[in-house]
Amino acid sequence: MHFDGFDDDAITFYRELTLRNDRAFWLENRDRYENRVAGPMHALADALAPEFGAARLFRPYRDVRFSRHKSPYKLHAGLTFERGGYVQVSAEGVAAGAGVYLFDRDQLERYRRAVDAPATGAALERAVAAVEAAGHAIVVPDRLKTAPRGFRPEAGEPPHPRAELLRYKGLVAWTDWGIPDWFATAAAADEIARFLRESEPVSGWLRDTVR
Repeated sequence: MHFDGFDDDAITFYRELTLRNDRAFWLENRDRYENRVAGPMHALADALAPEFGAARLFRPYRDVRFSRHKSPYKLHAGLTFERGGYVQVSAEGVAAGAGVYLFDRDQLERYRRAVDAPATGAALERAVAAVEAAGHAIVVPDRLKTAPRGFRPEAGEPPHPRAELLRYKGLVAWTDWGIPDWFATAAAADEIARFLRESEPVSGWLRDTVR
């Protein structure tokens, strides 16, 4: 399937789903979801796979077992690439990210060791600066209030030179385009590919040191 852009109706679909998140709406609009939302996402995955690896479209159903909010359907479609990129479409438009939303225990330990080490720590500082210079945000979904135990200075000593980075529990390069002029055109693939390339300093550092 050739990617010609996202479907404008995907925006309307998620706006309506926001107001009526129930099984009846879903059954009435299942084909619409498959054709207007999932179809273009699969086509985008095929278009970008040669450069960014195979991609997987997340299931549209929420896991409500441990949630207070029991609405059954996600309010966005999310696509994740083998090399670490992520794209989503929602009522607000299109956004993309690259990185690790929340480190697991082993990843967090490797991350802190790498941040602490002079060479890899300085490399992450350069990576973050490069992504920000390209116009993208660095999002930290969760962080400690202070440097983690084992990296706190003794009384009278200066703080760790990368104390702020050590506080992070996840690290994501992120951009949110809203509903741009290219949303429903083939240029959407080019814009997303550009973001994934420009976020590579951070996603590559994480891939090499944490994953």
